[in-house]
Amino acid sequence: MARPSTHILRLLKWGRTLARHGALRGIENDPNTPPQVKRLARIARFGTVQPKEPDYAGAFRDIGPAAIKLGQTLATRPDLVGEDAARNLLTLQDNLPPVDFEEIKSSIEASFEQPLEALWADFDPVPVGAASIAQVHRAVTNDGRQVAVKVLRPGVRERFARDIGTYEWAAAHLERFGGEAARLRPRLIIANFKRWTNRELDLRREAASASELAEHMVGTAGYDIPGIDWDRTNGRVLTVDWIDGIKISDVAALRAAGHDTKDLASRLVLAFLKQAIAAGFFHADMHQGNLFVKADGTIAAIDFGIMGRIDRRARMWLAEILYGLTTGNYKRVAEIHFEAQYVPSYHNVDEFATALRAVGEPMRGKPVSELSVGQMLDGLFAITRDFDMQTQPHLLLLQKTMVMVEGIATQLDPTINMWDVSAPYVRSWIRDELGPEAAIADRIREDTATFLRIPELVRRIEDRFPPKGGAPEPPPLPDIELMGERRRRKEHDRGWLGYAVAAVAGGLATWAAITQGWIG
Repeated sequence: MARPSTHILRLLKWGRTLARHGALRGIENDPNTPPQVKRLARIARFGTVQPKEPDYAGAFRDIGPAAIKLGQTLATRPDLVGEDAARNLLTLQDNLPPVDFEEIKSSIEASFEQPLEALWADFDPVPVGAASIAQVHRAVTNDGRQVAVKVLRPGVRERFARDIGTYEWAAAHLERFGGEAARLRPRLIIANFKRWTNRELDLRREAASASELAEHMVGTAGYDIPGIDWDRTNGRVLTVDWIDGIKISDVAALRAAGHDTKDLASRLVLAFLKQAIAAGFFHADMHQGNLFVKADGTIAAIDFGIMGRIDRRARMWLAEILYGLTTGNYKRVAEIHFEAQYVPSYHNVDEFATALRAVGEPMRGKPVSELSVGQMLDGLFAITRDFDMQTQPHLLLLQKTMVMVEGIATQLDPTINMWDVSAPYVRSWIRDELGPEAAIADRIREDTATFLRIPELVRRIEDRFPPKGGAPEPPPLPDIELMGERRRRKEHDRGWLGYAVAAVAGGLATWAAITQGWIG
């Protein structure tokens, strides 16, 4: 474990990088920033020349791979870093210079314990993409299949572990300052970030996530997930089917190829809703570089290192919140926040409903192009502060992904109305999950599960209180004195007799002294 001085030196070094990009100005000017943090920021920027416009994305790129991933996470938290910083961090692209192919080849061969040629008939040494955690090469298997091979950068696990250790140390001290810093729960943010990156650093987990998501999306027309080559996949190497298509961000190329971009936007939103609300398991890294459109119009997703999961109860709350906002039922949205304990019970539900109305009404019925995202976020974050709402870690990935999906859908169709696209699906899901039939089915399922647990309960009771019966109890046996036992008992008795005599003698002497007036 690193010493505090090591963490402080790292933070000062990173702080100087942030200062050179003008990224500390917002921290120093924010009235909610603890004085100790402001003091550290002033020390870090001492002697640096700051640009007029802060470049947060550039600063995180210069700090290193773990900072790039952290910056992408903070892009979803304008309440923590500010709206301008969050908007700038959304442009943070995870692109780095590639690792030399000889290092990549050695890493692959060491992980499989066999030469590269035994696994692939052809392997392109020039990567098609290089990110902070891994880089991707195109290859052909020995049976002629076109595949993409993702390989971890050598040493990346150790570097991430070192940097995340400092993030944890800093977050713990920041939260200890109390106030707004404690309400925003930075330790939980870093804990979630650590969990997400640890998943990304094990490519077997990514393969399993892709396989699970493919099962959930069976029957969804126009959405594809590449197949996994499990024989050529391990913790450091992932091999999947190659995807031929146009990047979903290249709107001009999509239109030139004859694709209906409005239809693509709607299908992308609905695919995300199915993953998040129906399956409770969603692709949480749906940025423009991870989505392609095939020749037949199918949307194909790649890179499943970051996945989100929501339990059924939270999904029901989420669906009701979305539906309530689309229909203007702010009272019900407020009640859900209280039921989910997102808002402390000492607040008034009607006041919270009114606050939601103030934010929601200006958005209803308008296309995204006419909405002021800045004003909406300002209103929402003011509500979280006014009603003492703490950050909900299980919803952070969902929020991040919704921002990504909305951004891509708006590029494809600037007139899209997210509420109008979402409402029919959410309404149908609520009817299926919360209607009378669903309530009856849930009751039958719960009662059946309870009934099936009865035999196990009886067995556990019997283990705790075994029943009488079975073989007859043996008769009581006489005590037989063993050899040498009498002698040991006499020696033991003599020893205790001496102690008893001494105790009685001492007591008599003390009594005599008191009666004769020698004591007292």
